[in-house]
Amino acid sequence: MKRLLRLLLFLSLGGMACPADGAADLARATLVVYNRNAPDSVALAYFYAEARQIPDDHLIGVECPTTEEISRQDYDATIAEPLRKIFTERRWWTLRPGTDNHSPSVRENAIRFVALIRGMPLKIAGTPDYPGDEKEANPQTNQNNASVDSELAALAFYSRQISGPANNPYFQSFRPILELNEMPVMLVCRLDAPTAQTVRRMISDGISAEKTGLWGRVYVDGANNISGGLADGDQWLKSVVKDLRQVGIPTVYDTDSALFPAGFPMNDCALYYGWYAGGVTGPFNDPGFVFTPGAIAVHLHSFSANTLRSDTANWVAPLLSKGAAASLGNVYEPYLQLTAHLDLFNDRLLHGFTFAESAYMSQRVISWMNVAVGDPLYRPYAAWMQLEAKREKAPRTDWRMYHDFASKNTRREQGDYLATARKAASRAKNGPMIEDLGLSERESGNFSSAISLLAQARSFYTKSDDILRTYVEQAAALLESGNKKSALALIRSVPRLAPEAPALTLLRKMEQELNPPPPRPTPSP
Repeated sequence: MKRLLRLLLFLSLGGMACPADGAADLARATLVVYNRNAPDSVALAYFYAEARQIPDDHLIGVECPTTEEISRQDYDATIAEPLRKIFTERRWWTLRPGTDNHSPSVRENAIRFVALIRGMPLKIAGTPDYPGDEKEANPQTNQNNASVDSELAALAFYSRQISGPANNPYFQSFRPILELNEMPVMLVCRLDAPTAQTVRRMISDGISAEKTGLWGRVYVDGANNISGGLADGDQWLKSVVKDLRQVGIPTVYDTDSALFPAGFPMNDCALYYGWYAGGVTGPFNDPGFVFTPGAIAVHLHSFSANTLRSDTANWVAPLLSKGAAASLGNVYEPYLQLTAHLDLFNDRLLHGFTFAESAYMSQRVISWMNVAVGDPLYRPYAAWMQLEAKREKAPRTDWRMYHDFASKNTRREQGDYLATARKAASRAKNGPMIEDLGLSERESGNFSSAISLLAQARSFYTKSDDILRTYVEQAAALLESGNKKSALALIRSVPRLAPEAPALTLLRKMEQELNPPPPRPTPSP
């Protein structure tokens, strides 16, 4: 409750709570690392540095393998040690001298963010023998493979202990990294995707979205699974939905064990959180699907970022190829509690922190399997809290109206809030707001109210995807209320607004499931 009240207060009082670091301060604290051996890496590094006004002397080229997976020996020789040498020579960090029994350690570090550019290796293979390493007692963490990114986050530790994860001192923090002078962790992200063109688009979309804030709808796909210690993942997503609704972001929350089905209209998608499937599926495979520019999309799975070079394998690369600007993932098996805690990640984004800060505040460990793919300095919601700052003025859209209403009225009692919100949304003919109220009522089991609200939302919409989605949602509410006959009648009444729309195929499938054809008679012997 305290975290929620803090969020509401911050979003209603403007810049008072927003991380105060300016773009110039962030740029001076950022290092861009590229691979001289990769053709696209140099050009992308300079493109990003120019876009973020990062000083030229903060671009570092290393000569390392171009394969996604490298050996521990290659990581040390071509990435870690050259970077440590540069940090020391340029006095970017202040070292405490080592002793006979201990390596040197970093007292202060001027570099807080690191952007690894496409062409840098992604992951480090395990090794059976490494001087100074001691195997972990826990068989689940008794491994020394890792992502390059997470290992570099611990570069200042100067540790030879590579088996198992290292505790992340920035986990659960609520302070901008620039305020923590003695924080040894660097926030390492990568600008990477199947193509260089996609990386450029990720950078440009994020910077553009920052000017007015990231607006759109959120789709959350819960697994509804509490077996085998998986309950935490679903609880994170429930918290995400609650926080989003409290600040007036329309959220479609699927609690079925199956993922959003193919054909589900997922338009205007600004954020996506989901789990738990091995590869991209459902609406993301629809040819016409594309994210809102600047979108952040995360699907929780053990190997979601096992490769970033295929636009069809796993999750992270396909999501980026479909228009997302950033994602989180894992290169090897991380185990649930050692993945990003999505409730914390979402909370920090909404509070205006950078993508990198939000990712590492949500990550319990480093020197592990995790990657944050996207512009480390991207702040999708900082503009929401800079009410007095100079920024581009956006038109008063349905999205903005809902956010403004929620920020001002969320402390109302639930029944009063719903009545007031419906009146305001009806007067403005705000389809996203009315639909979200209906979905919230459906999740609470208030089916009669949900059915009415979803029908009203449909009357305000003009896009076929929005109209068809409310048919799917209203039919689901009717089924959950036990009214199969009305659900079937509703589906059969759907107009053919767009004959090629994938949602029509989904609705026909729902109709067949509700009214299957009679079985064929068994032929006589």
